[in-house]
Amino acid sequence: MEVFFYGSFMDVNILLKNGIKPSNPRRGYLNDYALKIGNRASLIPCKNEKSYGIVMTIDNDVIHNLYAEASVADYIPEEVNIITNTNDSITAICYNLPSESLTGTNELYAISLYKLAKQEGFPDDYLEKIKKMTKTTPNKK
Repeated sequence: MEVFFYGSFMDVNILLKNGIKPSNPRRGYLNDYALKIGNRASLIPCKNEKSYGIVMTIDNDVIHNLYAEASVADYIPEEVNIITNTNDSITAICYNLPSESLTGTNELYAISLYKLAKQEGFPDDYLEKIKKMTKTTPNKK
């Protein structure tokens, strides 16, 4: 199945450490959603926004096991249409938190996500939005 990751699971090494072997990673974005970083990250519906991430092919059972872990168990799968960097439209599953679970802040996570998004080559305007969710300027790398 195709899964769209927008947070730390975009990092293939994190997935591999969890016993997940993704294939066919592709950069892409989701229209009309904005990234929100509270204690955890989620995408929220927001007209005229774009959220960037990575689409990967992952075995159905494996992805359900990943999101059964306590730290991410309250994420809910939803079907979305992703536009890839080659302008293909792909139907994928995206896991998001219910809006009532979007609380707090997590500066370290925001900095980590900024670095990962920069490494993935996401657009500068998107990187700036992530940077604004940090209280400090992430190290340039």
